[in-house]
Amino acid sequence: MVLILATSNGSSSAPVANPGTNRRTANYQPSIWGNSFIVSNTPEDEITLAHKEQQLEDLKEVVIRELIAAASHPLEQLKFIDAVQRLGVAYHFEKEIEEALQNTYDNYHCIDDINDDLYDVALRFRLRQQGFNISCDIFNKFTDERGRFKEALISDVRGMLGLYEAAHLRVHGEDILAKALAFTTTHLKAMVESLGYHLAEQVAHALNRPIRKGLERLEARWYISVYQDEAFHDKTLLELGKLDFNLVQSLHKEELSNLARWWKELDFATKLPFARDRLVEGYFWMHGVYFEPQYLRGRRILTKVIAMTSILDDIHDAYGTPEELKLFIEAIERWDINSINQLPEYMKLCYVALLDVYKEIEEEMEKEGNQYRVHYAKEVMKNQVRAYFAEAKWLHEEHVPAFEEYMRVALASSGYCLLATTSFVGMGEIATKEAFDWVTSDPKIMSSSNFITRLMDDIKSHKFEQKRGHVASAVECYMKQYGVSEEQVYSEFRKQIENAWLDINQECLKPTAVSMPLLARLLNLTRTMDVIYKEQDSYTHVGKVMRDNIASVFINAVI
Repeated sequence: MVLILATSNGSSSAPVANPGTNRRTANYQPSIWGNSFIVSNTPEDEITLAHKEQQLEDLKEVVIRELIAAASHPLEQLKFIDAVQRLGVAYHFEKEIEEALQNTYDNYHCIDDINDDLYDVALRFRLRQQGFNISCDIFNKFTDERGRFKEALISDVRGMLGLYEAAHLRVHGEDILAKALAFTTTHLKAMVESLGYHLAEQVAHALNRPIRKGLERLEARWYISVYQDEAFHDKTLLELGKLDFNLVQSLHKEELSNLARWWKELDFATKLPFARDRLVEGYFWMHGVYFEPQYLRGRRILTKVIAMTSILDDIHDAYGTPEELKLFIEAIERWDINSINQLPEYMKLCYVALLDVYKEIEEEMEKEGNQYRVHYAKEVMKNQVRAYFAEAKWLHEEHVPAFEEYMRVALASSGYCLLATTSFVGMGEIATKEAFDWVTSDPKIMSSSNFITRLMDDIKSHKFEQKRGHVASAVECYMKQYGVSEEQVYSEFRKQIENAWLDINQECLKPTAVSMPLLARLLNLTRTMDVIYKEQDSYTHVGKVMRDNIASVFINAVI
């Protein structure tokens, strides 16, 4: 999470100085949602829900039988599993899918090795999505004597699309996959406008966001519309995908309604008008980390934490004076309600709400004997505020740090260590004390995710931030230190972002440092960054893309 203060419309509106203090404020766009998510289900809704849940269970039984029956035809089973995953219902069949893919991996050298269909080979390679380390050598058969991909492949659009998706799972040193990505990207872009509508839509979608970087619910919503137009789609699986999407959407709407009531009671929109009002956008962000029904508590905790962190960011980034911020960091370090008396009124509101959020978490964890988790959660929050304070100090001192100095602080202020650690709190027994020790030790996947987060944000936000007055970003620090142009910095950062993705891919291959469900939280945090920050800071500037994304997963049912 990179919660960088910005003007609401990306304009160069000047900061407003409040009389008597040296404050900076930004005219934020108010929440566009109003009270639209504060709704309640009627008794009739509950009766209908029970019927649909039974229908879901019946469909799941049919799909399990189909999945098991397909075992005698491994390639067809892989295609079926791929559809299950892309429709967003794989979480219902984790055990069955893991067993099937393990069997495929153990025997993949025996599975139709004479198969020269590029799509089929690429699909087999995508076992890497589940951590199975398939060798990239399986693509050698598609290259010529000079190691270049054969030109004849270009006419196989489906195969090219499969190879393109597979190439996003590469790790360092896999030159053939780097070539595959360049080859497929170039030719898919060139041919997309000449394709039929159905295929053109799939190619355009993949070029914008490959499977590896997509959020599961957004991708499922889109894929349902694609899958139902496939000539040989499985009707039961499609029905399951639609029903499950709508049921999970109802659950998310109920969660969001409860969170919206909590947020409305705090009334920060009125009491702290200098801060962003982004409860709905924050929930969208956290639902990208885990959408599954069993992680209801995790989403609630994480949404409250990101909502409070957003307020903390805005206090440090613009509104608070140096003297007030010093008092605030001291209060955060003590983490004691008795520290409230020294704070100005607006900070008291935030401080009390923050402590209440963590008190609620602590009470829940104590019931289960997991209160040790609260210590980790508080420590990463303290570290978050320390980073905010350091950046605020740079701003007020007009200090432009060296790039390395900036990154040491900015990687902490990005918020992804905070969110990754806190995401474990609500995950149940799979998140052991060893898992918390691991995630707070800055493992490679954490540092890589963090790095992507910080650079993507700074690339998209630094221009409007500098216009209104803001601490130097990675872009300004790098330009000053190395004497390069803005475009050169962008180019260098994009290369570094891609390299960081290779590290993430490597860390997700078995044997892994922790279990795959825990790694998935960090992978999904990185994916949310790509979705929310690829074009602009869509958290601060809530434009059409964010509105449409929220509507598609929380408002509009699948028909």
